[in-house]
Amino acid sequence: MSRKKINKTEYGLDVIDINSKGLGVAKSKKGVVYFIKNTVPGDIVDIHAYKKRKGHFEAEPIKWLKRSSQRTKPTCEHFGLCGGCKLQHFSYDGQLNSKEKGVINNLKHIGKLKINKSLPIVGAENPFYYRNKMEFSFSNKRWLTTDEIKEDAIIEHRGLGFHKPGMWDKVVDINKCHLQANPSNEIRNAIRSYALEKKLAFFDHRQQSGFLRTLMIRNTLAGEIMVLIQFYKEDKEKRELLLNFIQNKFPEIISLMYCINSKGNDSIYDQKIYCHSGNEFITEYLDKLQFRITPKSFYQTNPKQAKILYDVAKSFAQLKSTDIVYDLYTGTGTIALYLAKYCAKVIGIESVSEAIDSAKLNAEINMIKNASFELGDMKDCFNDNFISRYGKADVVITDPPRNGMHKDVIKQLLKLEPKKIVYISCNSSTQARDLEFMKSKYEVVMSQAVDMFPQTHHVENIVLLKLNSNNE
Repeated sequence: MSRKKINKTEYGLDVIDINSKGLGVAKSKKGVVYFIKNTVPGDIVDIHAYKKRKGHFEAEPIKWLKRSSQRTKPTCEHFGLCGGCKLQHFSYDGQLNSKEKGVINNLKHIGKLKINKSLPIVGAENPFYYRNKMEFSFSNKRWLTTDEIKEDAIIEHRGLGFHKPGMWDKVVDINKCHLQANPSNEIRNAIRSYALEKKLAFFDHRQQSGFLRTLMIRNTLAGEIMVLIQFYKEDKEKRELLLNFIQNKFPEIISLMYCINSKGNDSIYDQKIYCHSGNEFITEYLDKLQFRITPKSFYQTNPKQAKILYDVAKSFAQLKSTDIVYDLYTGTGTIALYLAKYCAKVIGIESVSEAIDSAKLNAEINMIKNASFELGDMKDCFNDNFISRYGKADVVITDPPRNGMHKDVIKQLLKLEPKKIVYISCNSSTQARDLEFMKSKYEVVMSQAVDMFPQTHHVENIVLLKLNSNNE
């Protein structure tokens, strides 16, 4: 993307929207688009544009002519630095309205779709403390504020927090995060204090050296807590002292794990995980179902909203006891297992072996006999042979990653012609693109967004497709 530093002033711009980076969107009378820092819809501002990009200018306000009624004071002391909750200055009602409008616009303009019925977005009861998984990075080069640099004092450069946007080697040292319930903050701050006191080496992202690399904290609605420390190298004495400190300081942690990862990236999915104390998993409950969560497990990060999401999917599907259901991109089988009691059988497909193993285990734990899971790349295994083995689906649930469904998967769905398709998406742009390919045979009956990620631009959207009567 082209970028060019400029020096340009515009006066009296109305901020009409907010983009995916939390920047206000405005258009001049000449149709020039500006992305403006620290603004929300309803603001009227004079601006200084400092950078030109393809299709828009980046700008900052120099004078407020009117402050929006949707503007609110950010809750977090780190707002604007860590980059995690970019919409805290935007009222939650405003966030919901913007997300709902964005989803509908994408479906209509990208997908060129006619939506028979659009249901109101479902917001979160509490737009804070909703995440069940947080990952923090240790760094020997934390981000320093301008005030800190100006201070005539010895500065501690080590920090534990989130990577500064655009700076992969620096982290914003986090004192209090409002995304995960306590004792998450207490655990992180205690570990940092201990590490600083004992002079443990924080990770150097450029030199690929150090001792402490990452911290993961997972919890459940029932209050179970898992902590995983990722070390860059083994030092048994220091490792055991730290882990024993955590165990003694926070006896409520029921799963204390660690791994030694000396490779170039900090992904744990190809690493051996060790249990220092407690269980090797924590348990989440969804209605009467239980799901074992391991360090490598995928589970919806907002469990309260996940229940709502699955209920909307179930309502859209209107399953009958005789229905065969395919669950594409099943992950750990959460949706498949949740829907199993409402249909004859459900078959999940997933490309990650650990996820399939978890799905099969959770089916066994919950004594669900009519759920099967198959490992494989969707575009390769979702074929005629698969259909002949399991039977033709009456209903298909699909919940693909952000880049949407592969074109071969769409072709197979069109060939299969299930009566109903429930398409769940975390990216309504790629969802709209996929649905455009399918509108020759399917109509969009209903659409509803569910806000899984308050304070961010992300939103889940569910669409019900029904086979056109001339194709039945």
